[in-house]
Amino acid sequence: MALRHLLTIVGPTGIGKTSVGVSVASRIGGEIISADSRQIYRGMDVGTAKPTPEEREAAAHHLVDIVDPWETYDAVRFASDAEDVAWKLLASGVEPIVVGGTGFYIRSLFEGLFEGPGRNEEVRDRLEERLASEGSSALHEELRRIDPGAAGRLHPNDGARVVRALEVYISTGETLSSWQTRRPRKPAFAPRYFGLTMPRDQLYARIEQRVDRMIEEGLLDEIRELLRSGRLSAEMPGATAVGYRELLPVAAGGTSDLEAAVELVKRNTRRYAKRQMTWFSSVPDVTWIDLAETGPDEAAARIADG
Repeated sequence: MALRHLLTIVGPTGIGKTSVGVSVASRIGGEIISADSRQIYRGMDVGTAKPTPEEREAAAHHLVDIVDPWETYDAVRFASDAEDVAWKLLASGVEPIVVGGTGFYIRSLFEGLFEGPGRNEEVRDRLEERLASEGSSALHEELRRIDPGAAGRLHPNDGARVVRALEVYISTGETLSSWQTRRPRKPAFAPRYFGLTMPRDQLYARIEQRVDRMIEEGLLDEIRELLRSGRLSAEMPGATAVGYRELLPVAAGGTSDLEAAVELVKRNTRRYAKRQMTWFSSVPDVTWIDLAETGPDEAAARIADG
């Protein structure tokens, strides 16, 4: 039996997925299932560009603000939660619209996962920075304490696979060895993909403007409050999010070089967007819409009619 298709809007960070998704939802009487691995965290609002109150009023958003920054939330849990929301919306006569840029969440929902979740780019970036500074052997020793089975199968100099095993544990709270004993989940839905794109230089300019706007809107104060209240620290899963990990040392008083930290946020966000585009460009059957040629309203109309 053919799987029920879910309208799914993907694209890189900063391109305007939320506004297009809200416009689509208003046109077809739908609600949005967020596929964003950063917007799940309560209290992390400015730096994750969560939908505004006006956008949430225009279209209900699900799977936003569902865990605290110290909690682990993985792709398999997302797939289960997203399926539950989708079935409930369909039973109420409401069209679910998946909107987001977290590829490993979307892959889990529509393909199932085997031998662990898909890549978590933010966690991987952090581990690769440690690999460069600390060396493979140090990370292998950490893995040996966490997952002796995986460490025993990997050579201490095999940095890429050691990073992968640590990435799985940090992202999901479960070891790679545990994941490898599971069977892949059978998906309940299939995607009807629409992808948003634009020339890279224009996207990067939007990203830099958005980072500047986040600073103006109080991102650093938000992080300071999260630190003060104990809801965020460098060791927590939420701290892997771009924008937070770079500004944490400034907010904590470890450095006063805000300008350098902001430039690092911009660089890492650009790199994240590039990886997202690489990911989604390999996904088959995506209808791409260039927002440099088609405005957001026209894009939403095309998606709603498609």
